Amino acid sequence: MTDPTIALKEYLYNIGMEKDADFLRQGVELLSQLLMEAEVEHQVGAKKHERTEKRSNYRNGYRQRSWETRVGEIELAIPKLRQGSYYPSLLEPRRPAEKALLAVVQEAYLKGVSTRKVDDLLKALGLTGIDKSKVSRICKELDHSVEQFRQRQLQESYPYVWLDALYLKVRQNHRVVNLAMVIAVGVDEEGERHLLGFDLGGSEDEAFWLAFLRSLVKRGLKRVQLVISDAHEGLKKALSQVFAGASWQRCRVHFMRNLLARIPHRDKQAVADAARLIFDQPNRQSAVDQLRALTEKMAHLYPKATALLLEAEPDILAYKTFPKEHWRRIHSTNLLERLNREIKRRTKVVGVFPDQSAVFRLVGTLLHEIDDDWRASQRRYFSMESMHLLISPHSLHEIEPSSFLVKLTSTVDTEA
Repeated sequence: MTDPTIALKEYLYNIGMEKDADFLRQGVELLSQLLMEAEVEHQVGAKKHERTEKRSNYRNGYRQRSWETRVGEIELAIPKLRQGSYYPSLLEPRRPAEKALLAVVQEAYLKGVSTRKVDDLLKALGLTGIDKSKVSRICKELDHSVEQFRQRQLQESYPYVWLDALYLKVRQNHRVVNLAMVIAVGVDEEGERHLLGFDLGGSEDEAFWLAFLRSLVKRGLKRVQLVISDAHEGLKKALSQVFAGASWQRCRVHFMRNLLARIPHRDKQAVADAARLIFDQPNRQSAVDQLRALTEKMAHLYPKATALLLEAEPDILAYKTFPKEHWRRIHSTNLLERLNREIKRRTKVVGVFPDQSAVFRLVGTLLHEIDDDWRASQRRYFSMESMHLLISPHSLHEIEPSSFLVKLTSTVDTEA
């Protein structure tokens, strides 16, 4: 294999002799490509076509990406791997600038800002100007990338799936309406997070959720064991049709808010403390016993709250039948809440979207980037050891109930 430094020296000599005006841009492009090749060799543990015991992965072609730099736009051929992913270190320092570029271009495009103002904004960021055709091309590329991401095949099994929705303002038929952006995130059998899908609809009715869930299954979603979400009526009905064999965990955080809304203000803290003891139990049976004891004490004081607690019992305790190592992260939709906050922070800049395609362009690009970050971080959401407990249910074991019932009784008697 040719030593890349020889090729670099020859290239630089030729460029110097010809006094090429694009010397800097082409030099950065070549150096960037050499850097990426070196990083991939280190990550894989071998050079191209090299046979060695140290090899831990294999190359799988390239993906093209444009990179805006101070010396112009550079086309990068980023190596792909068969397993996992590779993200060039040279892009990390520029990612905030790239985000700013896309945000400015998209905001200008969405709000109808003139080409001259777009150019001024970009120059203020220390970037080169951009013309109308380039704005259109960038938006077209983003649309294509987002659609590919949305429609990609899901190759893994996902035992855990989180579902949630947030509302965005969109201009439709000359008026502003609120549309639901639904998002699905899953954890595969190796404990890694993945953005499974997203869609936009007029409401969270059963038909919309049903179509969305079926689209996930059609793309390859399989072996779902637990779905975590809030208590959307349309979603609950759709889940029973699409994931008939899966358990449903009602978000504990949202449930507590609903429960305490039925309690007088003076008693909220006492009931909240007593209810938390249910979730502190070491296994499902002791949690059920604790819940029943609480409802007996509450029945004559708060009948509506009692009815809600009894009705929700199987849904708020579903997580207790899964590995204990996972309880902290599967009892609520906190994973999606953090993601939703980031989306709201970015969409706040736009305010009202001019149409649905603009929503997909901005939110879809952001979700794609978040998914790439999860893959690049190589940090598992759950350990492989704990996922083995989930995949092999016979490994799970129940823990004997503790004496929380005594503590609960004394707490309610004292404070109710």
